[in-house]
Amino acid sequence: MADDDFYTHDRPDDAKLPEDRPRGGAGPGGSSGKRARPIWIIVGAVAVVIVLLALFMP
Repeated sequence: MADDDFYTHDRPDDAKLPEDRPRGGAGPGGSSGKRARPIWIIVGAVAVVIVLLALFMP
């Protein structure tokens, strides 16, 4: 069974509205891109602070 057949087998032949249940991921950009960037910025900032403290603490 092809992917198109699998996704359209339960839709009426004369469907006028687009499918309201998008499948196959979050679409362009992905959902993790919006959330992952601030997390990595925070992790990087904490790492920089730790390195600076390690360099300048006696």
